[in-house]
Order: sequence, then C-alpha cells, then structure tokens
Amino acid sequence: MEYTIQKLSRLAGVSTRTLRFYDEIGLLKPKRTSSSGYRIYGETEVDRLQQILFFKQLSFSLDKIKAAMDDPAYDAEQSLVAHKQALLEKKKEIELLIKTVDATLEEKRGGRRMSDKEKFEGLKKELLDENEIRYGQEIREKYGEKTVAASNNKFAGMSEADFDAMQEMAARLQEMLTEAMATGDAGGEAALAVAALHKQWLSYTWPSYSPEAHRGLAQMYVDDERFTAYYDKASGKGASAFLRDAIHNYTDK
Repeated sequence: MEYTIQKLSRLAGVSTRTLRFYDEIGLLKPKRTSSSGYRIYGETEVDRLQQILFFKQLSFSLDKIKAAMDDPAYDAEQSLVAHKQALLEKKKEIELLIKTVDATLEEKRGGRRMSDKEKFEGLKKELLDENEIRYGQEIREKYGEKTVAASNNKFAGMSEADFDAMQEMAARLQEMLTEAMATGDAGGEAALAVAALHKQWLSYTWPSYSPEAHRGLAQMYVDDERFTAYYDKASGKGASAFLRDAIHNYTDK
C-alpha cells in the first residue's frame, strides 16, 4: 500500500513538516515522487518510520538514528528485540514508581505507613530514571549496554547508608575541587587527591574500575556541555577541564 505525505502523517501521528524534514536530512526518503510532485511512501518507508519513532522514544538524536539505520550491519529485527527489552525495563521502572506513589498517597491519607526502605527505593528509581533521560544515550555509546546495566543494578541495590555516604562524598568532592583549582596545578597534591576521591566515589556505582574508563569519563565531562555546566556551576568556571586534567595526571601515575 502507498501513502501520500498527508496520509502517512495521519497514520503515524507525526506532522507533514516532520516528514519533509526527515526527507531533507536523508533520514526517511519517499519511495517516489508523483507526477504532481507529491511524496509517495511505500511499505518499506512505513517500516523505516516505525523504527525511527522507536528510536526517538528511547531519546536517540536524529543524527544517531540515521547513523545506526544507514549502517550496512544494521539489523531491523535485532533492533526491534532491543527496543522491546528497553521498553520492558522502562515498564518495570514505571510500575515501581506508581507503586511508590500509591504507597505514599496511602500514608498521607492515614493508611499504612511506608518503611524508610520503601521510600528510599522509590528515590533511587527516580534518580536512575533522571540519569537515563539526561545521559543514557551517551554513556551507552561510550561504555556499552552491559556495563551501564551493571552500574544501574549496583546503584539500585545500594544500601541507604552507602547512598548517604555517596552523596556526602560528592559534596566533599566539589569542595576539594574548588580548593585544588585555587592552586592552579592539576598535577599537584591537592588535584591528585581530588582525582583519588573521584575514583572512590565512582566505586559506589561502577562494577569495576579501570584507569582508561576513568580517563574517558573525565573527557566526557569536558565534551558534554551538561557535565561541564554541572561542575563549573558547583566549583567555578573551568572546573570540568581542571578535573579532567587532574584525573589524567592521577591515572598516568
């Protein structure tokens, strides 16, 4: 079956403007153009659009989607399997959050009181979800699905005491980073102490440590403006670059 751009727009729930843009950037080309100049889409294009929308639901950028789907090694069936697994994981997360909200409402209305553990489990899940939305795509591209899943599982199983210790260490890390920056020496004793503490902080969520991965993360702090903004806001302009240099000097030793 074939569709005009208007019909495909209604079928897929996307605007004709979006479909035209996808055509312009080479993400979704029509099957053909009619004698009147209208874009005509066939079954292959409908299937490709479905895949694009699946990727978008998982917060992939259009550039990343195009690169993945244009890769000669791209396997549409395997991609669907991966999409399904990701959606199932998201379903579990949403169900846990709903359960936590329901329990909180029950407590507020005079019903059963939530244990501290129940409240904490909901908080950890919210933090994981927030991290997934903000950085999920980048960290998966850099470290792989297996490593990210192991890290998330370690965080999800963290005790309340360890969680509190991790938060306190993060605050101390920012303080020490500010102090080390005042020395102006990313290879000095203060800077190396910051890098060592950063390594210790990572141990709360990383299933294993390697200097190479530590250096890679440090570089991401500079390359990704969201990380840069976080560290620069907390410890001053240039903090992310100083931290990267400190970590590089630390891992070189």
